[in-house]
Amino acid sequence: MNRDGFGSKLGVIAAAAGSAVGLGNIYRFPCELGNNGGGAFLLVYLLIVLCLGVPVMLSELIIGRRTQKNPIGAFRTLRPKSAWPAIGYMGVFGAFIIMAFYCTIAGWTLEYVVKAVGNQFQGKDLATIEKDFGDFHNMGWRNVLWESIFIFITAFVVFKGVANGIEKYSKVLMPLLLVILIVLGVRSMTLPGAKEGLRFLFHPDFSKITGSVLISALGQVFFSLSMGMGVLITYGSYIKKDDNLASTALSVTLSDTLVAVLAGIVIFPAAFSFGVNPKEGMGLVFCTLPMIFNQMAGGYFFCVIFFVLLAVAALTSTISLLEVIVAYFVEELHMSRRWATVIAAAGCAVLGIFASLSLKDGSSFTIAGMSLFNSLDFLSAKILLPIVAFFIVLFVGWILGKSAFFEEITNGGGLKMSIKGIIFFIIRYLAPLAIAVIFVTGFL
Repeated sequence: MNRDGFGSKLGVIAAAAGSAVGLGNIYRFPCELGNNGGGAFLLVYLLIVLCLGVPVMLSELIIGRRTQKNPIGAFRTLRPKSAWPAIGYMGVFGAFIIMAFYCTIAGWTLEYVVKAVGNQFQGKDLATIEKDFGDFHNMGWRNVLWESIFIFITAFVVFKGVANGIEKYSKVLMPLLLVILIVLGVRSMTLPGAKEGLRFLFHPDFSKITGSVLISALGQVFFSLSMGMGVLITYGSYIKKDDNLASTALSVTLSDTLVAVLAGIVIFPAAFSFGVNPKEGMGLVFCTLPMIFNQMAGGYFFCVIFFVLLAVAALTSTISLLEVIVAYFVEELHMSRRWATVIAAAGCAVLGIFASLSLKDGSSFTIAGMSLFNSLDFLSAKILLPIVAFFIVLFVGWILGKSAFFEEITNGGGLKMSIKGIIFFIIRYLAPLAIAVIFVTGFL
């Protein structure tokens, strides 16, 4: 069977960066940062990205490219008749549940694009906008409608394939996203009092660093970089044998981190300028920012482009999540891409409906006292992703081994890589130890 793949190096980076860059950067990162000490969280986040993000991402890309398989097929190829394919199943399952609740938030972006275009925030104060947001959550059918539309758009792109769908659209969407963020960031920094927001973002208070902050930062890094959910193994399987994997991993990580920091520059100076609590969480994006745009010169224009940006960011990530499931169906269950896309999208939509409805006041869709939506978020970001990432670096460091690692990272000796020994040392010893320590610390 002729296997689809990326047509260019730019396509690889755009698609992988598109997977990494999403609501995790623009919606989730500011929420986590606002609730975990501001600059202290940013410092921990950057250290984890540098020390763990690049090595773990590289490990996943190597597994994918070496086997040219989906996550389950990859482990089955490398270690047949062993328990290792279970890690692939966990990754695909993680992608499935993340896709389900992620499309709920993605649907909100479409609702707010419509609101922004219709100038529906004009003249409203924060309390009114917050009430509107709560009322929107309680209109279960409307949440389900937007979630379904978003999944349909995602399925359309994935249905087109890797080169003609994912790569083609990522090359357009990613530069557009970056341009919009930069424009908004410049505008935010010119607001009165923006300096305090920048101070909150970049000035760390080391007393704020706790076990909870560490596990939140670890979960955010893995969530944001799409690690531990099968995405990078799947995308790695589409990368050509002569592409530089280390360069790709570094480019994607830097792009993702840049977007997260830019999102902070957009949100926190604006929040402090208008006296908004940075711990607003979910409301920081969907309630606080509309109110802020409402009071800014040119606010209508900036409000529209911000929510278009959110929708674009969400789409680049949902595309990659759905592709993980579709690749499994096509390669392991021998479905056509058409039916694989339809079935995968439908399954995510059904679980997503219950996740959306669980946010209604008094909803019975709860697990351990949390809404189904929050339960899926907690299970994926703080449990599944770190566990899968832990076993992936163990696999590359101890099972795949140094010889195979060097062969992949240097393209069979064709690339000079002077620090390959250091990278392998991190993957074999430091990465699993650090992930385990942070994971355990966070739950003490």
